Amino acid sequence: MENRTARLTLLIDPTKKQIFDEICTLRDLTPSQVVRQMIRDYVQQYGSAEQIARMPLNN
Repeated sequence: MENRTARLTLLIDPTKKQIFDEICTLRDLTPSQVVRQMIRDYVQQYGSAEQIARMPLNN
């Protein structure tokens, strides 16, 4: 995990959040772990070479 953190707040439909939380629990992951992985995947797919190079290697 990074040494510094930043908070990301978003609004989501309560039913979608409940389903998301259920799936995370079934996979023994926290919602934060899943969202961080989604962000890493998104940057890898859509980021420029410079942006990808700035991503921390340890997560």
